[in-house]
Amino acid sequence: MMIFIMKQFLRKVLPIFLINTYHLILTFLGAVLFGFPSRHLKVIGVTGTNGKSTTVEFITKVLEEAGFKVASISSIKFKIGKKEWPNLLKMTMPEGFLIQRFLKEARRAKCDYVVLEVTSQGIVQHRHRFIKFDVAVFTNLVPEHIEAHKGFENYKKAKGKLFEATKNIHIVNLDDKNAEYFLQFPAKKKYGFCIETSPKEIKKETFDKVDKIVKARDIAESKDEVSFFQEDLKIRLWLLGKFNVYNALAAIACALSQGIDIETCKRALEKINHIPGRMEIVIKRPFLVIIDYAVVPESLEAVYREIQTLFSPNKMICVFGACGGGRDRWKREKLGEIADRYCQKIILTNEDPYDEDPKNILKEIEAGIENKIKVTKILDRRKAIREALKKAKEEDVVVLTGKGCEPWMCMAGGKKIPWDEKKIVQEEFKKIYGDFT
Repeated sequence: MMIFIMKQFLRKVLPIFLINTYHLILTFLGAVLFGFPSRHLKVIGVTGTNGKSTTVEFITKVLEEAGFKVASISSIKFKIGKKEWPNLLKMTMPEGFLIQRFLKEARRAKCDYVVLEVTSQGIVQHRHRFIKFDVAVFTNLVPEHIEAHKGFENYKKAKGKLFEATKNIHIVNLDDKNAEYFLQFPAKKKYGFCIETSPKEIKKETFDKVDKIVKARDIAESKDEVSFFQEDLKIRLWLLGKFNVYNALAAIACALSQGIDIETCKRALEKINHIPGRMEIVIKRPFLVIIDYAVVPESLEAVYREIQTLFSPNKMICVFGACGGGRDRWKREKLGEIADRYCQKIILTNEDPYDEDPKNILKEIEAGIENKIKVTKILDRRKAIREALKKAKEEDVVVLTGKGCEPWMCMAGGKKIPWDEKKIVQEEFKKIYGDFT
């Protein structure tokens, strides 16, 4: 507790540049101590707002299918070869010193590639420094961490620093409205991926910079899969959500940049049947329960829209909250507006309140909900889950967002409560209905 209070105090009194300088020094010391390990590895960095963890997983599986030994870090897990362990840090991108140590361990394990999820805050704090990135991948960009970065443009520029630091290969989502910004950085080779974009929709001088475009066509969705054609090859993803096509295309483009053929990509991607906490079905009968990490308005709407399209539920019972600690307060009302459009019942609950008053967080979300009759507020998230399960009937869908597979819930005073959303759903379901399927 004393360490937490000291850290909070220092964050408040020290200028940001001093805090970031501290991180830079720590990262440099790690690089020196561990012998600049990235020089002996091929490092792929994945940045963007949504889809980073899934894209890291897709790229890792494709590289392994091609016969390479791979290490990776994402918000979900750490991996070196066949050894995997959960990311319990409540930090997508670890401190720079820890990343350098991880790279050293990957080198010692004789890995060929390392795939890293790269965050804007990690970049601001220089955690990406002294890493020789071979490939930079951009998934998409929507507003997030706006208060922390003091504006969307600064957030975008932070993401751009990964591309600025990567001189070899750049891979960009051409359907994202920020594509041209990321394509402006110089690289030896540039790959684009898209579903909607045609060359006419991108400035000719920008389009001419793209060496190869990987495009999906004939996308088809069902309750079990989403499929698409890449050139003449049909690829089936045993996952929910059209947005996963983008993640797959990013992985394919990355693989092609490394000389891996599309057939290998197909084999790898079709072996993946779930990503923890990402549109994951945890109860199938008598009603569906789906958990997802969605924390920004665009991703929340994408989840709700996909569920509505695929399952046409009698009603959607939506359980969610918003992160506290003053983080992205602007989005709370928008989350409420989206839930009001899609959900028949809304249960507002804790996500990670930190030191902020949880009741105030829920009040700010509720401000976006016009039909207040839909709303129930239960701060205890386990009780909120239990209430949602009790309300659900056959042909309904219970949707829990904001936690995904996160291992902690962060409370006031630095307290962290162990959390496993999937396990808790199954425990509460069993108490009410018996065994689950």
